[in-house]
Amino acid sequence: MPLKLKDLDQTQAPLLDHLIELRNRLFRCVITLGVAFAGCFYFAADIFALLVRPLAQAFPAGEGRLVYTKLYEAFFVEIQVALFAAFVVSFPIIANQLWQFVAPGLYAKEKKAFLPFLLATPVLFTAGASLAYFVVMPTMFTFLLGFEGMTAGIPQEALPAMGDYLTLVMHLILAFGISFLLPVLLLLLNRAGIVSREQMTTARRYVIVGIFIVAAVVTPPDVISQLILAIPLVILFEISLLLMRPADKMGARDEEETDDVSAATKPEQTV
Repeated sequence: MPLKLKDLDQTQAPLLDHLIELRNRLFRCVITLGVAFAGCFYFAADIFALLVRPLAQAFPAGEGRLVYTKLYEAFFVEIQVALFAAFVVSFPIIANQLWQFVAPGLYAKEKKAFLPFLLATPVLFTAGASLAYFVVMPTMFTFLLGFEGMTAGIPQEALPAMGDYLTLVMHLILAFGISFLLPVLLLLLNRAGIVSREQMTTARRYVIVGIFIVAAVVTPPDVISQLILAIPLVILFEISLLLMRPADKMGARDEEETDDVSAATKPEQTV
């Protein structure tokens, strides 16, 4: 016998409502991503040309080429480009759908606290991705193409494959974009009470060493790219420490107000 909504008790019905809403919002996200993919696939060649521009500018004028060693490689590169671009284009709508699902369960004060993080996330990610595209990739490609020349009388020529190049570009953009979300992560941990400003200040030297290690891992093996990522991250870390100061004061004030309310509502003990 099929289960009907009226057969559910009052404790199960709200859960079912949440699951139905989650399904509907996920469905909207999938539809949005699909529509964006269809549009981006039509312009996949133009988008890929935009991604190739830093490499083309690093080659001497009239030289350089991209190759594909498998017959289907160029086709799958365009699919990957379309998926990557579709996610970027549809991210605001997807993020809004997730927020609309989570927001009703938050208090007004919690919504107000999380709103700055939601607004800062795309801004910081875009800043990191822009740094990778406009600064890191041209510098890195110019450095790496400097190894072209003659070796024992044999020409040494760079022939990057389309798939390998796209993987490298996506890796750099995502690595720099996600790394620039460091302030959001630290401030969320601070707001949740997991870390405090004093703890982060004490561990500053270890954090800076960790930043340089991460920069060495996610960037190509040259010092310039490592410094281009590490220095902004150190600056963002210091900015996070400054922003934690008013957040800690606000948290201490909220705890005092909570203690005062608890003391005022506590019933007097009878002798």
